[in-house]
Amino acid sequence: MNSDYESSDNEEQEDESSVQFLPPSTLESEMKEMIADVQSVLEIKTGVCRILLHKYKWNKDSLFDKFYEHPDTTAFLIDAQVIPKPSPTPFPAVPNIPQECEICCELTEKLSGLACNHKACFDCWKSYLTEKIVEGRQCEIECMDSSCKLLIEDEKVMCYITDSTVVAMYEKLTINSYVAANQYLKWCPGVDCGLAVKTTSTEPTLITCPCGANFCFACCQDGHEPINCHLLKKWQKRCSDDAETCNWILAHTKECPKCQVIIEKNGGCNHMTCRNRSCNYQFCWLCMGSWSGHATAGCNSFEDEKTALRQKSRVSLDRYLFYYHRHEGHRQSLLLEKNLQEKIAVKMEDLQKIGRITWVEVKFLEQAVQVLSTCRRTLMNTYAFAFYLKRDNHAVIFEANQRDLEMATETLSGFLEQEVEFHNDFHSLKLSILDKTRYVEHRRQVLLKHCAEGYEQNIWKFDETAAY
Repeated sequence: MNSDYESSDNEEQEDESSVQFLPPSTLESEMKEMIADVQSVLEIKTGVCRILLHKYKWNKDSLFDKFYEHPDTTAFLIDAQVIPKPSPTPFPAVPNIPQECEICCELTEKLSGLACNHKACFDCWKSYLTEKIVEGRQCEIECMDSSCKLLIEDEKVMCYITDSTVVAMYEKLTINSYVAANQYLKWCPGVDCGLAVKTTSTEPTLITCPCGANFCFACCQDGHEPINCHLLKKWQKRCSDDAETCNWILAHTKECPKCQVIIEKNGGCNHMTCRNRSCNYQFCWLCMGSWSGHATAGCNSFEDEKTALRQKSRVSLDRYLFYYHRHEGHRQSLLLEKNLQEKIAVKMEDLQKIGRITWVEVKFLEQAVQVLSTCRRTLMNTYAFAFYLKRDNHAVIFEANQRDLEMATETLSGFLEQEVEFHNDFHSLKLSILDKTRYVEHRRQVLLKHCAEGYEQNIWKFDETAAY
């Protein structure tokens, strides 16, 4: 099994030549250049070229191959829905005689339409196209006639759309289609970023955008090392489906001691009867012992063996909740530590004002908080990784690395939250924080290197059917 991440060294030091961050204007230039290349060969309208390229996922070589393979150019364009099938020539409209629009039934001096001869008034075309563009679902719009599949070229769309806002939306749709169709391009998920990331490989890689966002190129989610995209998706689905259900089951139900059917207590009496027709076992809700002879069974005495037996039947559920709660614990810490960022920012300003220290000298505080956040996110994902990991010697080593990272992270977190506010010796403070920051990042790299080697050497064994 291959890792969803390159080695951690490659993640931290991305090759600038292999990763580019492109604004929409650059993407538009790339599109126009490709459209011009196709137009010079096919000798058709720019808008039609754009539609053809979209159909072939902006792979002009694939488009040209298909074009040259086709014996009939006209038939090729008809199949692509960019020119209409031959049809009888309609009767020409009588000049200066109002015509009725078949859509709104209003009289108008002129009806217009596409090469397929389906016509309507200007306002109907404008409303139809505006609605399609505002929906934002596609940049390929078919003829208004429901029986016609002819696609409307860009030039025709622009004839009817006069609102600059709608025009901008349409242009954005075409650029989005270009990015979506290219496996080497992804939009940065950062808030209000607007940059596209271009790579030379489709392999999952941790991307750090100039806007500050860190995300996985393969799935565009926040960096999730060491767990791969496939298992992360399964984990997220499980959490969204099961979290509240599992907690409710633990709090309100028990299993029949005989057949393990889940039972909910719906009355005050503790004398329970299993409703499983093949079981009908009678037992005590409190001690889970047989009701027969219950009066002398010592229900009020704690017994380790009975408790262990009951717990064994729920070990899978308990296991899931063990990893889920720790995953959520680090996620909550990550969110709450945003307050620490504000606190540290204030401390940095105070140190500069009171101690006459430069911004460069106090920047280590900001870097420490960034490292803390990175380690929190890594720890959060280690618990999703560990949930699917089968127990063996490699898993034991992983847990040891996980434990070391967790302890180092909590030490740094506690120091930043408590000591920074009251520390008076700047030099001592700086040394302490730098030491703790370097150590926690070292522990993170050790863990990630072990995980990356495990993927490369195929030593990790995952149980994707883990169930509760």
